[in-house]
Amino acid sequence: MQTAATSTRSVRKEEALELFRGLPRGYDRMGAVLSFGQDPRWRRALVAAVGPRPEQRILDVATGTGMVAAQLVRRGARVVGLDQSEEMLSVARRRFAAWPGVPVELVRGEAEQLPFADAEFDALTFTYLLRYVDDPAATLRELARVVRPGGRIGMVEFGIPDAAWARSLWRLYARAGLPTVGRIAGRAWVDVGHFLGPSIEGFYAKHPLERVTELWREAGIGAVAVRRMSFGAGVVMTGVRDGDGTRPG
Repeated sequence: MQTAATSTRSVRKEEALELFRGLPRGYDRMGAVLSFGQDPRWRRALVAAVGPRPEQRILDVATGTGMVAAQLVRRGARVVGLDQSEEMLSVARRRFAAWPGVPVELVRGEAEQLPFADAEFDALTFTYLLRYVDDPAATLRELARVVRPGGRIGMVEFGIPDAAWARSLWRLYARAGLPTVGRIAGRAWVDVGHFLGPSIEGFYAKHPLERVTELWREAGIGAVAVRRMSFGAGVVMTGVRDGDGTRPG
């Protein structure tokens, strides 16, 4: 398992690292609790949409504790999991240490500057990433760069429901429910409870879902499909790498 050198981090990146530094223990369980069991369902939908095949080499960006990577491995893929958080990767290492001989490589690195060659992977997945980068368009171009032409790319992200009643309930939970659950769950989750709702709303205020799909296409990812789940609280987006595998533009 490798460690890649990381680039100079922005304030946004440092804040994200600090926020999640205390979360790895119990992260999988709390993610399911905070989303009323929907987070694992969204991740399963992401893997199904990408359709991993045996012996494909797949990069899982923002792998965290390795939840998506584990599902890809179960489908027979050879997986490289990348994350900027050493704390998260330590949990992923413990997960896969219990799977002797499993083809998983874990790398510390950043999505904005991937330590891989052009068109190196057959497919790519990423989870809850774009809200934490300073330039989503540039990051998407970098993700697309390392995928071979015709390779599938998939994302799971939080969303905001369209229906007025669902959006009202979502905002109530995001602004009051999440902080309350965070206090119950423990000190490390308090800041997350306050952060998550404004983070999601702030991202979509700057990048509506329609604009996110445009950013995918501009990055050289075609056949973009969007699946909104759980009344729109979860978004699974997939596409196919266009072109000759070189960086667009």
